Amino acid sequence: MRLYLAVAVLMLAFVAYTEAQDDTSFTDKFDRFGQKLTEIGQSLAEKTKNAFDDIHNSEFGTSTRNWFSDAFEKMKAKFGEMSCCSTQTK
Repeated sequence: MRLYLAVAVLMLAFVAYTEAQDDTSFTDKFDRFGQKLTEIGQSLAEKTKNAFDDIHNSEFGTSTRNWFSDAFEKMKAKFGEMSCCSTQTK
């Protein structure tokens, strides 16, 4: 029983010692929290930008952009033909 009591007293002393070493105030903790949030936000923004760049430069992204460009050009040509023909008949 003395061993358990000695271990409990040593643990309490260790906890008291570590809490005494931590002299950070609430404002310091709040400042560190703000800095952590800023770091997380910057990291997330960087990762998101890299993901968009990867998608933009991927084969899928390039082929999709080319397909939309071709489809848009064909549509413009069709509308151009329709507007040309409709003005000649009037």
